[in-house]
Amino acid sequence: MKKGVSLLRNGNDQREPVALKLKKAGYSVQDICRCLSLSRSTFYSRAKMKVIKPQQVRLEAAIKHVHQEMDATYGSRRMMIELRDLGFNVGRYKVRRLMRHHKLIAKRPRLHRYPKGGKPSVIAPNLLNRQFNPERMNTHWSGDITYIRTGQGWLYLAVIVDLCSRKIISWAFSHKPDSELTIRAIRLAVNKRRPKTDLIFHSDQGVQYTSDAFQGCLKELNIQSSMSRAGNCLDNAVTERFFRSLKSERVNYRHYQTRHQAQADIIDYIEPFYNQKRRHYKLGNISPVQYEMKLMQCA
Repeated sequence: MKKGVSLLRNGNDQREPVALKLKKAGYSVQDICRCLSLSRSTFYSRAKMKVIKPQQVRLEAAIKHVHQEMDATYGSRRMMIELRDLGFNVGRYKVRRLMRHHKLIAKRPRLHRYPKGGKPSVIAPNLLNRQFNPERMNTHWSGDITYIRTGQGWLYLAVIVDLCSRKIISWAFSHKPDSELTIRAIRLAVNKRRPKTDLIFHSDQGVQYTSDAFQGCLKELNIQSSMSRAGNCLDNAVTERFFRSLKSERVNYRHYQTRHQAQADIIDYIEPFYNQKRRHYKLGNISPVQYEMKLMQCA
């Protein structure tokens, strides 16, 4: 019986089923199950040769690759869309099951309660009024500032977003959250896009945007200013959402020793990843760059 037990426990040989080896050894299934405290169903299940399905292997490899390529930011919905683009005919629930099986967990932001209400700005009216889906590019931009902790102190980031395509047009860094930072960001955006139509720039009521220097820059560039209500980040939801994605998908998983290290990593997130690869639900599950190319083709 020891020989039969050894054959059952070492049943990794794929050339023939374990059950056939035991039969050749002359032992009965009843004796083997009694010796190993196994049920008959368990014995026959282990005795069967496992069939390797190439399509399933390719699918699981693709899921692991997308999970790594997208820096663990895709849940089952966007993962399913990515896999379908790669030629796999899969549904969301199968994708979710495989992700759980392989312990592929997507990064998720923390829950947050946003304030409501707030007083209108005396500097500029709320021209945007939460109309976040303009039909053309370079007609409605928005901007904001956020801060990132580093070993050298705070690093401040200002961005400009085209609300039509959700693309991050420009960004600027500084160790001080002043008007010079926001002016650099808006000038970079204008130099890149060269808007030819009337342009509205929306921001919150931070001093970096209400200052005479920044408002004078907007007038010089022939850009109309629009501002959220005081303390109401939902009036600038698109830019706030980008910052949430940046921090929940990248910054919160990093520890930056220097400001230069943080800048390099954030630029890597914005340009190769967020603008060119990351799928956006509001854009029809394509990236901002793909959406802009689609608009230009239809023009």
